[in-house]
Amino acid sequence: MKHTHRPGTLPRTPEDPSAPLSPGTHTITVPHGPARVALRYHVAGSGPVCLAHSGGPGIGWEYLRMPGLEDSLTMVYVEPVGTGDSGRLPDPRDYTVATYAHFLHAVVQHLNVPRFALLGHSHGGFVAQRYALDHPAQVTALVLYDTSPVADEEFWSAAVAAMERFVKDHVQDHPEVADYAATLTTRLGLLDDDGATAVLRTLMPAYLHDYWGREAEFAPARRTLRMYASPSLGEEPPFDVRDELPLLTPPALVLAGRHDFICGPRWAALLHEGLFKAELTVLEEAGHLAHLEQPARFDACVLAFLQAQGVVRGPRNP
Repeated sequence: MKHTHRPGTLPRTPEDPSAPLSPGTHTITVPHGPARVALRYHVAGSGPVCLAHSGGPGIGWEYLRMPGLEDSLTMVYVEPVGTGDSGRLPDPRDYTVATYAHFLHAVVQHLNVPRFALLGHSHGGFVAQRYALDHPAQVTALVLYDTSPVADEEFWSAAVAAMERFVKDHVQDHPEVADYAATLTTRLGLLDDDGATAVLRTLMPAYLHDYWGREAEFAPARRTLRMYASPSLGEEPPFDVRDELPLLTPPALVLAGRHDFICGPRWAALLHEGLFKAELTVLEEAGHLAHLEQPARFDACVLAFLQAQGVVRGPRNP
């Protein structure tokens, strides 16, 4: 893989900025079939390495930035293929969980770290599960955040039903939510990137427990969300690793927001029950984005788990 260093929004240090784990934005090129595809990743913080994979598929990585974890960990945020300034796949049907795991492994190989913690959010949790099943010896600990071991027809039907309840609960005070259930089922692959972004920004209040009660806090983040359309065109069977969960040997923390309409406690419990070694934490007063809604609680849960696994050696710095 060829490595280059490109300017990014993250802080950089003058010492060897081209080193794979130097703070900042990096680009590698990854073989994928006959093509070579650019992939960006972003490094921030110091301490043991934790790779983070964002959700979607197709959501820009920036929403997953976790400054509180960067106090204790070297966070490596993958910018998934098909999003942002990472490259696009020649055939959009190839945007599959296996493909994302392939690109994640390319980052791991480039970083040359023998073992690391892995955090996956939502669809990124699918990728994290697949990666840990395929490469268990390299993952010291797994944080499965607002995700599920299955995304079949029942999963999506439950999400639509939960969205319909959200609409019923909020439409009187916020008439704009009336079309949320229909918007949730929009075929993003028929849109361009701006259209997909508009859908995500429209629906953001449903991903939070109390968007309107904290609108001044969350509105700026809503305006910066980005979604890319092509990843939704991936073709693969419904994600389902329930039968493989007992084989997933790295210790896992399963985190879910109590009010997450799409990957809430029901699916977290399914993960927890199926995993060989896992603990479950449900974060109150949080939806699908607990790291934004309850950052102190979220960070404390993750760091306590990683400390118990020997990944983080001491308590979090004040």
